[in-house]
Amino acid sequence: MKKKLVICGGGSSAHTLIPLLDGSIFDVSIYTSRPAQWHSRIDLEWHNPAGEVLGTYSGALTAASSNPAELIPSADYIVFCMPVHQYRVALHAIAPYIDHHKTVFIGTLYGQGGWNWMINEVKTLYGLDNIVAFAFGLIPWVCRIIQYGKTGVTYGCKAANYAACTPASYFPTINAELLDHICHHWFGKGAVQQCSNFLSLTLSVDNQIIHTSRCLGLYKVHGLTWQHRDDVPWFYKDYDDISANLLSSLDAEYTLVRNAIKALHPERDYRYMMDYLALERFSYQSHNTDIKQSFVTSQTLTSIGTPVVQNAEGLWEIDRTSRFFLDDIYYGNCIAKWMAEQLGIPTPTIDEILRWAQMVRQEAIIGPDNHLLIDSPDLKEPMKSGIPAYYGFHTIEDCID
Repeated sequence: MKKKLVICGGGSSAHTLIPLLDGSIFDVSIYTSRPAQWHSRIDLEWHNPAGEVLGTYSGALTAASSNPAELIPSADYIVFCMPVHQYRVALHAIAPYIDHHKTVFIGTLYGQGGWNWMINEVKTLYGLDNIVAFAFGLIPWVCRIIQYGKTGVTYGCKAANYAACTPASYFPTINAELLDHICHHWFGKGAVQQCSNFLSLTLSVDNQIIHTSRCLGLYKVHGLTWQHRDDVPWFYKDYDDISANLLSSLDAEYTLVRNAIKALHPERDYRYMMDYLALERFSYQSHNTDIKQSFVTSQTLTSIGTPVVQNAEGLWEIDRTSRFFLDDIYYGNCIAKWMAEQLGIPTPTIDEILRWAQMVRQEAIIGPDNHLLIDSPDLKEPMKSGIPAYYGFHTIEDCID
């Protein structure tokens, strides 16, 4: 009998995951707010950078529902494919329906933002000691949606991947049943290595430093608005030295936090706490030594635009509701800032980004003394931010798994 795997969320990664699960041990269903838009078969096209189709895949979807009671009780695996800031809300929505009488594996394809803290939160609240948590360090493929609920596109998987799980002894099972089948099985690369802790994923130097530093760089060059949509630079293709220098400075501040944690616990394995270029070289097996060149020469990023919306005055501005804020500020830079404060590490670049974000969002995030406004209603709103204090943590030691 096949095992039951439920995907939570309908992001681009869901459109890639379902076809790549074809031939696996799983019957696949999806928990989504838009069940009527999902087809019974999901197709995936594998493109090269020129748009040529290198391969096609197709996977069956046995059910789609917006009601967790219809899917979650039978689930053996639950995999999240949604923005980071939605993880906790969704976990609390599905937790009451998880079977307490068997081992249930709950994971996400992107482990930024304290996935293990979120899992522990629902484990405690709902008595779910049978949960095994896992998370990729980075989404294992570059992927997009062609037609929602029907067709996705991937530009292939990363050359190497890593993932954490707890209890750690379950990693070989998860890898054999799921992880290997959705990367290496199809592409001959992207084998998943075991990371011994989730903290390395929480402090990843991927989206949370790339997106926020680039947005600040765009503001420094162009201000808050553009007159015409065509005036808006491409997010990566037009990447400039100002954005590269900001990313480098932000990366350096994250490195200070990571190094301080490593110094506190030299006995722990933090090999996956890498700086930006080291992580880029690991993931893509590249030889990049220059941040700007890693973006402008990328074969998979050049078609990505800057997330903008037209305001009431007809001008174009950064979309303040995009995941660049909701994921990468509240479940990214704010977490690193809180840790830096506990460690006594100054973070002028993070501070500048947070001041820019609070101006754009018109919220209270950071004070004039460069400290997080932990008691601000804008940050303290339930589940809006992943700052460790909101889980009841008081020290760095509380955050370490």
